Amino acid sequence: MARKTTAQRLGLAKQSRRKAADQQAGPWMQFQRYAIFYTPPEGALADFGAAWLGWDIATGMPVAHPYMQDVTDDIAALTEAPRKYGLHGTIKPPFRLTDVQSEEALLAAFTELCMVSKPVSLDGLEVTRLGRFLALTVTGDTSELGALAANFLRKLDGFRAFPTEAEVAKRQKTRLTLSQEANLQNWGYPYALDDFRFHMTLTGKLPVEHAETLKQSLTQVLVNTLPKPFVISSLTLVGENTDGRFMEIKRQALQG
Repeated sequence: MARKTTAQRLGLAKQSRRKAADQQAGPWMQFQRYAIFYTPPEGALADFGAAWLGWDIATGMPVAHPYMQDVTDDIAALTEAPRKYGLHGTIKPPFRLTDVQSEEALLAAFTELCMVSKPVSLDGLEVTRLGRFLALTVTGDTSELGALAANFLRKLDGFRAFPTEAEVAKRQKTRLTLSQEANLQNWGYPYALDDFRFHMTLTGKLPVEHAETLKQSLTQVLVNTLPKPFVISSLTLVGENTDGRFMEIKRQALQG
């Protein structure tokens, strides 16, 4: 019997997790926070992200880290910080619901907005060093993606509770520009509108030299996995469980 490839093993494991998640599905859950993410649809990139980070956001289940010949580091340690979010790109950052809104109303508004929003086609994705961490970033013109994110940020803002003083103080520990400070006050998140930069985080903070070496290794690992073009044809409403991990509530196609 022929040995299964890594991609085939990841795909089978994904099917098993999806089946387990479906069997465990119960009544509507109450989440601590909500967010609108781009999450990769079923396929090679989603399978890689779930295994690399150790968390499958689509099924809400942990995943064993892969063995990679080109990566000798402890993958669990490298990915501890971003693990709870799963592989994603933020469109509307995590927020708590106001007291006068409900999960059902948020889901309905999210679905309606997706149905009138157009898919976005981008040149591709690449492994990038952003300061001391690694992420997948978009190549080419990102103006349509920025407009999509701004629209969801604004149109769904009525569901967002104002951040607490502690949440604001935590963000202000990072040196912010004047526009980022204004975004924090207006939208509860510094990196919005003109300061928005789509990225899919792969690691926590690393020494700069180490980050550069790992970037080269992951670029080789993902050479046949990163899509070209990179098309965002759906968005995902996600919720944060009481353990701080995010999971998919609903993936919705962009149908505008």
